Amino acid sequence: MNKSLITVLTTAVFLISRNNDIKKEKIVNEKRSMNILLIAVDDLRPELNFYRAHHIQSPNLDNLAAESLVFNSAYCNVPVCGASRASLMTGARPTRNRFLDAHTKKDDDFPEAISLPMLLKQNGYKTISNGKIYHYNKDDEKAWDEIWQALPVFNFAIPENQKIAKNTSRGLPFESADVHDSIYRDGKVTLKVMNDLRKLKKSNQPFFLTMGLSRPHLPFTAPKKYWDMYDRDAIKLPESYMQPETTPKQAFHNFGELRQYENIPNKGDLPDELAKELIHGYYACVSYIDAQIGLVLDELKRLDLEENTIVILWGDHGWNLGDHKLWCKHVTFETALRTPLLIKVPGKTNGKKTEAITEYIDIYPSLAELVGLKSPKTVEGKSFVPIINGEKSTKNWAVSKFKDAVTFIKDDIFYTEWTDAMGVAYARMLFDHKTDPLELDNLAEKPEYSELVESLSIELRQKWGKDFLK
Repeated sequence: MNKSLITVLTTAVFLISRNNDIKKEKIVNEKRSMNILLIAVDDLRPELNFYRAHHIQSPNLDNLAAESLVFNSAYCNVPVCGASRASLMTGARPTRNRFLDAHTKKDDDFPEAISLPMLLKQNGYKTISNGKIYHYNKDDEKAWDEIWQALPVFNFAIPENQKIAKNTSRGLPFESADVHDSIYRDGKVTLKVMNDLRKLKKSNQPFFLTMGLSRPHLPFTAPKKYWDMYDRDAIKLPESYMQPETTPKQAFHNFGELRQYENIPNKGDLPDELAKELIHGYYACVSYIDAQIGLVLDELKRLDLEENTIVILWGDHGWNLGDHKLWCKHVTFETALRTPLLIKVPGKTNGKKTEAITEYIDIYPSLAELVGLKSPKTVEGKSFVPIINGEKSTKNWAVSKFKDAVTFIKDDIFYTEWTDAMGVAYARMLFDHKTDPLELDNLAEKPEYSELVESLSIELRQKWGKDFLK
């Protein structure tokens, strides 16, 4: 037998074998449940192109949005990191005594709840926590097959800045360093998630893989190339850079989180140039995490996993960038409550946007339904799968809280009460976003709105949850 004939026969055998492998892999993929890639971004505002804000460069998020269902009216249930994440992962509302602050632990506040990762693990999923998902690494530990954090955990790349951070409360509020993306924590998380995808590709087990990104949380540290994308001279302070006298004093705070960093004044407004530098740093960090997300999504596609993987992306709450002369979160203005939320479901989403009001407790039952699972009784959210399927939402409200402040969001109305332990209001705030989208004119104490305030107060108590005062 001549060499050319041997080559032809060998090639034919290889192709037949390869085709059989592809058919087998296709059958396995059709039989197994849909995978979930969950991307959690710390302190991410909906200040992005697909939310009609066109000054932050985030091409990868734009591309994801073009293949997703984009929620224009998504709200966290509590505007602080630990509490928001515990509430989201259990699908349960915060109360006066549950899910209160950054140091919230699901295991302490609601140990009996079956979390989303636990539900998936109990139903055959490989569950991997990468980066910041819960506030504490060991929280809900039994729900995960693997918990991974980037080490060493440095917020700063420049040795001098590392030294400042070691010898002070938190170090500088920002850094621009001419370094590779993977020097910072989120770059390391990205490499880990990509490697996980390669390993999971070889498994017949469905996966719940998470990517918890730390930026754009303070300090605003990102490689210099992302800072160079923006001209600071073109950055302006927000239009709402004021604190009207009609707004209750309870609505404001001294942004203590920011004041823990070096070179931030202990009280009073920030100098305009410092304020613009912070905004510049925030933009740079968003572009940095956008690049990391792009790498992971490209790897998902390269591995032929995207057609069998739901991708959901959310920011744990909003963030004030000088809005109402405030920085950070910890308030119930829309800037701290409204969040980016995207979900890409293969074969079902295509870039459409919905105005349906959605709460973060709705994420758990929605993902459970999408993979064919029933949510536990402790889940208080409502699935938004009907919206994905093109149906009209029947829900037009949400409830968020922080400390004594409880906000009822209904259509264009934002109504907040500060209540005591018995649920009695001692301050109120009412905004109509049709006429006042920047929330500068509090209507709550105006006589002509007294009937509306009364009806909203009643409805707030009907909607804030049966266990709210417990």
